[in-house]
Amino acid sequence: MMPLDHRRTLACVIVLAASAAAHAEEPRQLLERMNEALTGRNYVGTFVHFANGRFSTMRILHRVDKGRVIERLVSLDGSGREIVGTSDELTCYLPDQRKVLVEPRKDQGPLLGTLPSFRPELVDYYTVEAAGTSRVLGHDTRMVSVMPKDAYRFGYRLWLDEKTAMPLKTQLCDGDGRVIEQILFAEIAWPDHIPNSAFKPQLSTEGFAWVRTESPLRLSEIGSDSLLWRAIKLPPGFRLSASSTQALEDPSRPVAHLVYSDGLASVSVFIEAREQGQVLRGHASVGSSAAFSTTIDGHQITAVGEVPPQTVELIADSVQQSRRSSGMSPHP
Repeated sequence: MMPLDHRRTLACVIVLAASAAAHAEEPRQLLERMNEALTGRNYVGTFVHFANGRFSTMRILHRVDKGRVIERLVSLDGSGREIVGTSDELTCYLPDQRKVLVEPRKDQGPLLGTLPSFRPELVDYYTVEAAGTSRVLGHDTRMVSVMPKDAYRFGYRLWLDEKTAMPLKTQLCDGDGRVIEQILFAEIAWPDHIPNSAFKPQLSTEGFAWVRTESPLRLSEIGSDSLLWRAIKLPPGFRLSASSTQALEDPSRPVAHLVYSDGLASVSVFIEAREQGQVLRGHASVGSSAAFSTTIDGHQITAVGEVPPQTVELIADSVQQSRRSSGMSPHP
């Protein structure tokens, strides 16, 4: 029989080995678990969002029931704004405008925000590393750094709950590590059940205008001679991930919408006809996003995304048009 002291030593070794194995989890595996936690389980929490020297407090509820997702995001800063999202559509309640906007859901990402999911090709453009451990909100967390290898994209620092991999704190950073935007949870829970009543807006919508945005029109619905647009010069790793044409205020003047992404960062490009003689060019900021507008071939080109200003300028300046024909070729 093994001596008692030896058994105690063996037990200590087993405990230490198990702990080391847990901390040896690859950063990319932690990111995969994070995305599973964000999309695949129930949670209720309150977080503070910091950006541009300002902060706002939000409440989020997320429920998954038989594969169906429903979410509710509530502003606690006094505006009363709310967003309720299902797998199919988003409903935005805007009491300050006495308006409710309903639109098809274009992606299945959580309302909490776009956070990095690991794809093998990302290692060509980002350095993904473990960055130690810390305590956040009384929870043990693992820190993961996802930093860009060039100046065309931003990076992230993430504090992931050891047990659930939920991001209890996230920072959007520039290439020098400076914080651009931060989300920090003040409280969070993972209930087994969240009732339907928790997803009903708390404000009365009596007298509100309801505005419904239909799904984007297909090019074939607008006309066979419609202009097709593409950006011909992109940062490394960016590819066209979505395109559509929408009829907004004037059905005879559709707005083309292109989305370019490297799998993590994304840029939306909007193209609409301008009155002859109108020329617009310049940078702007929209929260933590950069925007750049220019005029090409009588059309206003606007690129916007949570990326550095030089990225949106590069993409917008390279947009060209081609005519729909038997094949696509750049318009001279």
